[in-house]
Amino acid sequence: MKSWPEARLWTRHRLSHLAAALGLALSVMLTAQPVRAFCGFYVAQADTKLFNSASRVVLARQGDQTAVTMESNYQGAPSSFAMVVPVPTVIRRDQVSVVDPALVAHIDAWSAPRLVEYFDPDPCAPPRPSGISRGQAFGDIVVTSQRRSQAKALGVTIEARYAVGEYDILILSARQSGGLVIWLRQNGYTMPAGAEPVVGSYLKQNMKFFVAKINLKRRAKSGNETLRPLQIRFTSRKFMLPIRLGTVNAKGPQELFIFALTPRGRVETTNYRTVKLKSDLDIPIYVKTQFPAFYRATFARSVAAEGMRSVFLEHAWNSGSCDPCSAEPLAAAEAKALGASWADEDSVFVTRLHLRYTRASFPEDLVFQETADRSNFQARYVLRHPFAGSTTCEQGRAYRNALVERWDEEARNLAALTGWRMQDIKTQMRREGARPSASLETEAGWFAVAWQRISGFWGAVFT
Repeated sequence: MKSWPEARLWTRHRLSHLAAALGLALSVMLTAQPVRAFCGFYVAQADTKLFNSASRVVLARQGDQTAVTMESNYQGAPSSFAMVVPVPTVIRRDQVSVVDPALVAHIDAWSAPRLVEYFDPDPCAPPRPSGISRGQAFGDIVVTSQRRSQAKALGVTIEARYAVGEYDILILSARQSGGLVIWLRQNGYTMPAGAEPVVGSYLKQNMKFFVAKINLKRRAKSGNETLRPLQIRFTSRKFMLPIRLGTVNAKGPQELFIFALTPRGRVETTNYRTVKLKSDLDIPIYVKTQFPAFYRATFARSVAAEGMRSVFLEHAWNSGSCDPCSAEPLAAAEAKALGASWADEDSVFVTRLHLRYTRASFPEDLVFQETADRSNFQARYVLRHPFAGSTTCEQGRAYRNALVERWDEEARNLAALTGWRMQDIKTQMRREGARPSASLETEAGWFAVAWQRISGFWGAVFT
């Protein structure tokens, strides 16, 4: 870090609704109230509410043990909600639970890309000590003898059924995808056109189907306003996440956020590129009031540069710390509730991955591996406020002259990250009192135009 004083901000989070994945409809939203933080001032965070069609899934993995927490953002009538998820094995009743939605909101807030700001010290003052940086279904599921015989005739086996919180759960297996799709439709589930080949591909892998829907009576008794996330736990050598069912009838690209909890280190995808987002760059101060637009543009530009075929790393850090913090670190009890059963005895490393995808750009399910890489990373962008007082000393005059070069760099960084026009960036900077050099516009003009054309091309291809 730099040598000026730095302070930390903490935020508290509140839960609304956002989204989830795996061929379902899932969601929870979050707002944050900034408070003081060490190492600069925390200003804003790019949490999942900034993106449409967003889904959130928490994966906890130790050895062959996996816990998947799936969050629902279903907006229709409760009687019409259903969730169909491919799973590698038959899930027992004791392997399914509901989770407090605030836990998913917390891990989102804590790991979100963030904006921080620093204030330059008086250049004429004595040096100070360095700061320490740091589908749909209708009615309740009732498995009658008639339903079982219908299923048997279609080659469908009801492996298990049970109640968990406000949900009724079925575990299904089948010999053929056609029989399974027919059985689901006969029992009130609306399967999208084109689902049968995808279902068939999972059956060829000997996968089962976890089916959940709301029990209206139990939900009414519970008094829950929102659907609580469902968590399933199982043993499997495969460390993967099925996403293809969710793209069968999707309208446009989908947004997926994955929070992976592991004991050793960072998680990455093995069948797609995992790319670190550009980070730790100084950008103009005016972005403080435009952070949502800034981060959406930055992520869209990164996606376009990778042809919408990569997974992006937004955060990798031990769960017990952060710097700067956009929310309080995860407590061991919270990590354990999210599936990290080892959290009491050992550390939990959290990886936040973000992808934008379509059926064409991500034709395969996500396959992961845990690495031994425990290096810290977060997508953070820095605002630096110039010293506003008198700078009549020799060091002060040199400081003022150097500011022009710094402002130029901030403008270039913002143009490169977002693709925004250099002329517009310079205009906004001048309104805030910055004075980038006049030659900057022509110097970067060709670069901005070229990137705009490239981004426009990829945007037309993938939207």
